[in-house]
Amino acid sequence: MSTQTPLIRLSDLFLRHSDKDLFKGVTMSIFAKDRICLVGRNGTGKSTLLSILGGEADFDKGEHFVQPGTRVGILPQEPDLSPFASVLDYTTSGGAEPHRAKMFLDSLSMNPAQDTKGLSGGEQRRAALSKALAEEPDVLLLDEPTNHLDVDTIEWLESEIRRYDGAILTISHDRRFLETVTEQVAWLDRGQVWHLNKNYRNFDAWSEKLLEEEARDLAKLNKLIAEETQWSREGISARRTRNMGRMRRLESLRQDRRNMVTRPGQVQLDSASSGQSGRRVIEATDISKRYGERTIIAPFSTKIMRGDRVGIIGPNGTGKSTLIKMLLGTVEPDSGSVYRGTNLDPLVLDQMRTTLKPGITVWDYLADVGGDQIMVRGQPRHVVSYMRDFLFSERAARAPVESLSGGERNRLTLAKGLANPSNLLVLDEPTNDLDLETLDLLQEIIADYEGTVLLVSHDRDFIDRLVTSTILLDGNGGMYEYPGGYSDARRQHQTRLKEQHMVGKSKQVTKREAERKKSTESKSKLTYAEKIRLDKLPAEMEALEANITKGESLLSDPDLYARDPDKFNRITTKLGELRQKLEEAEMEWLELEEKAEG
Repeated sequence: MSTQTPLIRLSDLFLRHSDKDLFKGVTMSIFAKDRICLVGRNGTGKSTLLSILGGEADFDKGEHFVQPGTRVGILPQEPDLSPFASVLDYTTSGGAEPHRAKMFLDSLSMNPAQDTKGLSGGEQRRAALSKALAEEPDVLLLDEPTNHLDVDTIEWLESEIRRYDGAILTISHDRRFLETVTEQVAWLDRGQVWHLNKNYRNFDAWSEKLLEEEARDLAKLNKLIAEETQWSREGISARRTRNMGRMRRLESLRQDRRNMVTRPGQVQLDSASSGQSGRRVIEATDISKRYGERTIIAPFSTKIMRGDRVGIIGPNGTGKSTLIKMLLGTVEPDSGSVYRGTNLDPLVLDQMRTTLKPGITVWDYLADVGGDQIMVRGQPRHVVSYMRDFLFSERAARAPVESLSGGERNRLTLAKGLANPSNLLVLDEPTNDLDLETLDLLQEIIADYEGTVLLVSHDRDFIDRLVTSTILLDGNGGMYEYPGGYSDARRQHQTRLKEQHMVGKSKQVTKREAERKKSTESKSKLTYAEKIRLDKLPAEMEALEANITKGESLLSDPDLYARDPDKFNRITTKLGELRQKLEEAEMEWLELEEKAEG
């Protein structure tokens, strides 16, 4: 336990909300430079607790201490930009200097002069993130900061947080993000906060052990309490034996995919294998798509077979949803063709944002034809039994849907959608606003799904755990398919780019040598010193390019600035000097060549 005074402390906090005890004696502290993730089921009050920490929400009883002079910044889930005329007005409204606000807005592809009216949810979130970071508070409270961000932006945010000098508490469903940027866990469970002074990757084993101990302690208490504890534990358990079996099966499927993929973007199968009815699900051949002058998808080919689980990753706006629509036939490609197999019964869950009609209960929504049964992929299930599969207690069955948290509503619409029969499951950003336990549940459902899966997601861990191959969109119309998950695809793509770079460099050197040889006959027009200089310049330029490549490689380390800011600045300065020297050398070489040729 730290001996320093906390920047923020909550002591014995109580709050009752909607006839439910949300907090029952919550105690927690945030110290300087803390990196804390706040986790817990949807509906347990994480966002409310974050608002109380930030001084923006009330409570019934307890103490909220903030060290005098401490500046607290909050990234809310739903920022309100309506009082401000422009994005810059909003991002500087908390006192951030305009040049810092503009720097972060630029990094997040936001126009400072843009009108706040008509911004999408993702644009509002990026503006709010720019505001929070630009203000440089002593404590930064982040509520789902990765929602609606693509992978490149999430990795940029991770780098910014690692460099950030203040304390941070974040709520997030992104496991990889939590493992990368946090060092402690605050677990909000049944009205209390439990503390783990380790990285989030230790949370599953720790929380399960904690609940096992609690269950033994409660064994002599009344049945209702014991049942409540068991219900909570069912959602926490990692089901390790089953998950290990799934991962072994996934690796086997990935190896099969590696055997089929001969080069990026090209999947080769024996033609006879597609003769079986339903075996070949989708085959796209040289499909492309343009919108105006912009190429969304350059010619791309793929074969998706029954049982494949294909991930689709890439920056926002690069064509992931367009690719899905072309594969399904709702959008026609400009060129190429798409074959779709027989007996396809697709189920498309588009970010699971089904509108829930106010006034109906959870039971009524699931069993919408009446009675106590719901048809789940063709088989009858009791409503309560099916609800438990999706981490709802029996008492929630008669609760009105408007009383559910946003995450619980998403979980409910997920339960309803997945009850429908299908053999092709298409999920477009399914992880937004889902808690970590629901993500575990969704992972299990997809892993056990007997059909074919197309999965668009920015959740790197989720992709890594589930897919047999990954289609990577590079943002310039290029699409490349690699066996394995997100990490496999990024690694293979970096290798591919490096190989392309080396080939390009080799061609460049060969061209220079040919041009130098060609100009030898004309060197009589040069002075002796100029001839010597012209002979030396190619080697000098190659050495400069090699040093530039080395410097860029060092700067690609996301931890360099946090680890050694002086070294980072030295390399940056040196790179600028090297690039200037290379430009001067190239100009000198060109002038001497032109003089030699007369």
